[in-house]
Formats: sequence, structure tokens, C-alpha cells
Amino acid sequence: MEHLAYPNESAGYRTARNALLDAEIALRRQTEAVAAMRRALPPGGVVREDYVFERTGAFDRPEQVRMSDLLDGKPSLMLYSYMYGPERDEPCTGCTHLIDGFDGAARHVPQVVPFYVVARSPLARLEAWGRHRGWTHIRFLSTANNSYTSDYHGNTAGMSEAMRKERGYEDGKNWDEPVMNVFRRDGDVVRHFWGSEMVYAPDDPGQNHRGLDTIDPVWGMLDLIPEGRGEFFPKLAYD
Repeated sequence: MEHLAYPNESAGYRTARNALLDAEIALRRQTEAVAAMRRALPPGGVVREDYVFERTGAFDRPEQVRMSDLLDGKPSLMLYSYMYGPERDEPCTGCTHLIDGFDGAARHVPQVVPFYVVARSPLARLEAWGRHRGWTHIRFLSTANNSYTSDYHGNTAGMSEAMRKERGYEDGKNWDEPVMNVFRRDGDVVRHFWGSEMVYAPDDPGQNHRGLDTIDPVWGMLDLIPEGRGEFFPKLAYD
């Protein structure tokens, strides 16, 4: 296919770049095919209870809210489990850089689907961290008083015994995981639609789980440069 050319590029570069372009087009098509498979999933399980969360309400006062009310008239709901449980002195740096990107998206996404960041820490702690971080559009939910996090695998406590044994996890030792879950209203009930299960899938050699890389601007940008991702991993602050 005749395509672009940049100043002073060699014929070898253009041949290799055109081959890469073909692969990028194939990846775009595969991405859409995967999205179509996701949209075509059959109904997921009904949520086991109408979870009660704490969020900031009117006049910046905490309020109790049920999961069914979080949809706010929309058909679907997105909840991202933040690795910032009460036992952590600081939140996960990987999650934090991702939410840095979500904060911009959260200006737009709620026009279509309500989106919240959830964690097991008290709401006041989450809100204080959000202010410190400069997030202006992220909305938090505290799961401190319900079992949502373990039920929907934002924590390893919800893993089956078979999975724990297979992965060599010690009994009684659990930790948070960065999981996105999508829920959908189905008549009078709310069902689970999709979760980022790849977080729990075996890694390929030289990679981490990459469970949400398709919506992570940092990794997407670094994948474009000759150095690639290298040994870089996000921090909460840089010199």
C-alpha cells in the first residue's frame, strides 16, 4: 500500500514500517473483535447483595448509597478497585498513575456510565489523598463496611482455594489487586457484566499482568518509543 513517507527515510525503513502498519491495522481489528466479544457476553451473575457504600454527597457530607442507586438511571456502572486498603501506609504507585489518567477521563465517561474508584480505606482518607493528588473529577466509594472488594476480586481474599493452592498463596495472607468491574442493570436486578480477570492470569515472560493496559496512557505512550517500557515503573513523586 502506498503510504506516507518522512524526510530522508531509507527504503529499508519504509518497507519495515509498512509491515508494521499492516500489523497495527490487524491489531486494531483484533481490538474491535475483542470488544465485540465482550459486548456479546451472556448475562453475568446477579450481585449477591445491594452493597452499601459510603461516598461524598451534598455539601461534601458523607452519605450511604446502595449499588443499585449508583447507576443513577444509566444502564451500566464501572468500579475500579484501588490498592489502598487501611493496612497500607501509601497507595499502590501503579494504581495511582492509572487514576492520574482516569481523572481526565472522568470528566467525560460519566456522561455515558457512572464511574467510581473504590477502596477499603475510610472515605475521609480516600478524599484527602485525592485532594493531595490534585484529582478533580474522580469520585470515591469506601468499601470499608461491605464485602464488595473480596466478592469481586479487588482483594485476593475472594480467590478460590484451588487458585490459592495453584499459585502458592499462603493461607491468611491477602492483598489488594487493581481490578475494574462493570455491572449492568437487568430489570429489577443488577448483574456483573465483566471484570479485568487478566490481573489474575499467568504473566508472559518479562511482563507483568498488564490487565488494564488498553486504557493506560502511560504504558501506551512508552510502547511507542525505541526504549520501550524498560525498567520504568511509576512512583508517587519524582525528583
